Amino acid sequence: MSNILAHMAQRRSVKPLDMHGPGPTQDQILSLVTIAARVPDHGKLTPWRFIIFDGEARIRAGHALAEIFAAQHPEADAERIALENKRLTHAPLVIGVISTASEHVKIPLWEQILSAGAVCMNLTLAATAMGFRTAWLTDWFAYDPQALAALGVQPHEKVAGFIHIGKSDLQPTDRVRPDISQITTYF
Repeated sequence: MSNILAHMAQRRSVKPLDMHGPGPTQDQILSLVTIAARVPDHGKLTPWRFIIFDGEARIRAGHALAEIFAAQHPEADAERIALENKRLTHAPLVIGVISTASEHVKIPLWEQILSAGAVCMNLTLAATAMGFRTAWLTDWFAYDPQALAALGVQPHEKVAGFIHIGKSDLQPTDRVRPDISQITTYF
């Protein structure tokens, strides 16, 4: 089996809480998004973009999310607000993949959305190939209009995923995978 196939066969997410630094360098970040962008893109529309949360930006984003959460949930205790405040700080790098899909005369919306998902998968595979651990997550703020605006997501855009990237000392165990014979048919 080639190194790429072996790598893909063993890919496994790690919780951001179990990640630490160092994170990718600026050169590695550029490589990651360049590789992530090499996906099928019918019509060459580039129906996605990236938001990089690195260094202090992760802290600023967390403060914004905590303020929004506290305003929307006045019953939330200090512990929950603190959790929201650190939401994007566990991994040393978080890359938001933002779907910019829009109606097009030739290219179906569905294909554009799938392309953004492929960007997320390429990003996770590239980061793990560099020796990092990843987690592809969304969470409440990926669907909340106020939170999205605070993070720089436009009203017509959607979050395909927040890819958390860092190091981890844990060897994740595999989860139960689907029985391929139960989900595969031949025509």
